[in-house]
Amino acid sequence: MSEPLYFQKHVFFCMNQRDDGRPCCTDHGAQAAQEHAKRRIKQMDMNGQGKIRINKAGCLDRCDEGPVMVVYPQGTWYTFVDQTDIDEIIDVDLVGGGIVKRLQLPNT
Repeated sequence: MSEPLYFQKHVFFCMNQRDDGRPCCTDHGAQAAQEHAKRRIKQMDMNGQGKIRINKAGCLDRCDEGPVMVVYPQGTWYTFVDQTDIDEIIDVDLVGGGIVKRLQLPNT
């Protein structure tokens, strides 16, 4: 019998910053998006053990598709443009259990 997950969903936002001119998520609003998601999940009282965790991550190695985030345990990768996209991911995926197809990146 498996134990329940510590977090129902664990979200990682790439916060990679490059100084060599190559694309990086930080240059495309990743910080503001992560802060918005964390704030909104907290306002919804959906943060903490058994619920949802919003984290910053180092390079997720997909900056050329970025900005990017990944939702575990299912491993769904997303890109986003603004807070409206983040809200849709929260509502449809994190809360609703679906996938936002228009923002989803391939797993390969």
